[in-house]
Amino acid sequence: MMIERRAVTALRVFLVLLFALLVLFQTMSLPGQFAHMAEEDPGSAHLRWPATAVTVFWVLCAQVVLVCTWQLLTLVRRDRIFSEVAFKWVDGILWAVLAAWVTLGGVLVFVLLNADDPGVPLLLILLGAGVTVFGLVVLVMRALLRQAATLRADLEGVI
Repeated sequence: MMIERRAVTALRVFLVLLFALLVLFQTMSLPGQFAHMAEEDPGSAHLRWPATAVTVFWVLCAQVVLVCTWQLLTLVRRDRIFSEVAFKWVDGILWAVLAAWVTLGGVLVFVLLNADDPGVPLLLILLGAGVTVFGLVVLVMRALLRQAATLRADLEGVI
């Protein structure tokens, strides 16, 4: 139990740190990067705001995953992770992953239609594969959570 508490505390510290870095990235780095790219390549300047919006949205999806993870850790601490409340937070992660995946698919189609070298499309395919794997792992974990919650409820009914 002590290791679990320490792991939850450490994870929470890193979730806060990651969230803060994502906010910094979302508000300063991404807009600044796309502004710089528009100045350097005026031919692609029309992509500045769509690219900024999409990448900021992806960061928002990651932030939703972090908030949902924080809430799940709260349920772990309170020994309520095997309750129906947990499914709301797991579903929040799944919806955020789906939203990121759908927009990534749209960006990939746009890039594939306009790319003159394979680097960016391959990077987007790699990112898409990673998002897909993460989403499927969460989906499997959700099914395991459902089984564990059912077993716990059955056990509590017997005792």
